Amino acid sequence: MTARRELWTWLAVCVAGAALVLLAAGRDWFTVTYDTREVAVSAAELAPALGPAAWAALAAVVAVLATGGVWRRLVGAVMALGGAGMIAGSWWGSGAGAALRISAAQAPMSAGTAPQVTSAVVWPLLASAGGLLLLAGGVAAILRGGRWPGMSGRYDRQGAGPGGAGGPAPAPAESAPSERALWDAIDEGTDPTADPDPRER
Repeated sequence: MTARRELWTWLAVCVAGAALVLLAAGRDWFTVTYDTREVAVSAAELAPALGPAAWAALAAVVAVLATGGVWRRLVGAVMALGGAGMIAGSWWGSGAGAALRISAAQAPMSAGTAPQVTSAVVWPLLASAGGLLLLAGGVAAILRGGRWPGMSGRYDRQGAGPGGAGGPAPAPAESAPSERALWDAIDEGTDPTADPDPRER
């Protein structure tokens, strides 16, 4: 696999991981029922850091594309830590105890009723899977990021064309007449803005 194809594969994996976390972070993970009243407990209440962490991971993906060398490895390390934090947050938020505490605060009048807890297991699992993909993406950026192309290289190649650093220097423009020469021409009764007679060249 070439370095460019490896980079595109890494990019797809990291974007997919962040998308999974964002999808799960916007859903209800538990439903607690008190008699006839249902209280939905969302991921934003159970693991509020998941959404911001996923957006930060997308920003880290852009940073990896824009940087290189040591900076790229540092961004990869931050991404790996963020992925590990998402996995931990998903595991912590999937516990029924936290859902019961949150639902009890939302329905204080039903404190004496035995609650029934229904869990949407798929959303914590998706969040954990997304965090795992981002963790793997961060590790890959640390270990393999040094051989991936970056955006700066593309700009350098574009600058090496005509007029760039590697191309011929542009021809100097003809110098404009000085202000004194213009006034002298006006004093002599000639129009300094008119083109000279080609026969005089």
